[in-house]
Amino acid sequence: MIQSQPRPASFGLPSDTGGRDLGIFMPMANGGWILSKNAPALDGSYDYNLKAAQLAEEIGLDFIMAMAKYRGYGGETKHWNASLDSPMMMAGLAQATQRVKVWATVHTILQNPAVTAKMIATLDQISHGRAGLNLVTGSYKGEFAQMGAWPEGVDHDERYVLAAEWIQAVKALWTQDSVSMEGKYFTLDDCMSNPKPSTPPFLVCAGTSKVGIEFTAKEMDALFLSGGHVEELAKASAEAKAGAAALGSKIRTYSMMTVVFGETDAAAEETAAHFRAGFDEGALHGMMRAYGFLDSEIGKENAFTQKARSTFMTPHVLGTPETVVERLSEIFEKTSLDGLMLIFPDYHASLPVFGEKVLPVLRARFPADAVATAHG
Repeated sequence: MIQSQPRPASFGLPSDTGGRDLGIFMPMANGGWILSKNAPALDGSYDYNLKAAQLAEEIGLDFIMAMAKYRGYGGETKHWNASLDSPMMMAGLAQATQRVKVWATVHTILQNPAVTAKMIATLDQISHGRAGLNLVTGSYKGEFAQMGAWPEGVDHDERYVLAAEWIQAVKALWTQDSVSMEGKYFTLDDCMSNPKPSTPPFLVCAGTSKVGIEFTAKEMDALFLSGGHVEELAKASAEAKAGAAALGSKIRTYSMMTVVFGETDAAAEETAAHFRAGFDEGALHGMMRAYGFLDSEIGKENAFTQKARSTFMTPHVLGTPETVVERLSEIFEKTSLDGLMLIFPDYHASLPVFGEKVLPVLRARFPADAVATAHG
């Protein structure tokens, strides 16, 4: 088995030296991250994403990232039924930008590691060293069973065994002339992959289980955490970093946040209420099936459905730019998070507002410097 290799400490991000990384989750599937007939009609098109990426760069965000999705949730809005290919879209956006980091998503159970090594090395050339890889260790059965690609018998924990083989093979192909390995899931025989990336691509994944955190600490550079409340995020981030430290590693921690602006806080709340009034129940049912809930459970209220009925698929903050500044500042002040990946109902309308009225304040309050390191 190929052994894990040390990861760089610096990637040209604010979190390298104590700042906070801020980027956007690209709206590369129709409907965005709001389950509502009343939400802005994001079509998930390349043209829409192109403008969003260029705005992200123009206002000074640090990264853009796109998920990989192969089956949507349906409902009246046909939520996520149309989506773009993540690495291909990010290659196009890399060509259309100059500075912002470009992170593409790949599923370990779908793509061969040698194929992925080549794809991301290509993205590195197109972006001139700005490439990153968001690794997804699992997914929802229907998404991959529809194409005959679901590995039966590979449960949650075993997927990390597969993922460890996978990412170790990718990293070896990025750094070695030839790679031979015979693992449980992957075999490489004098396998070559050229060109090599000019700089190590930034590696991220999501997961909060013990095995997921251990995998991330050993192999990755950053971990995406879930949790809507500051206390939950603080606890999850602290535990993840402590777990990494116990393994002799360091990881950055990020979370996602949807931002809804309003001229007043009440106006932003009214916008959220308008979204709730158009809640797409059918899309929620599709999401629950994708997550593995039995059909008989659909409609029963639990923490998952109660959260989803807000129509927001992620934690969210509502209010004026000044209120958003204070809410995001509170998150950074009370947690050890190194960054946030932002989502907007309408990226084209909201990004300029964020760039003018929120980002400069956050940069001033949480500056990068040459001494402190937030991810240590």
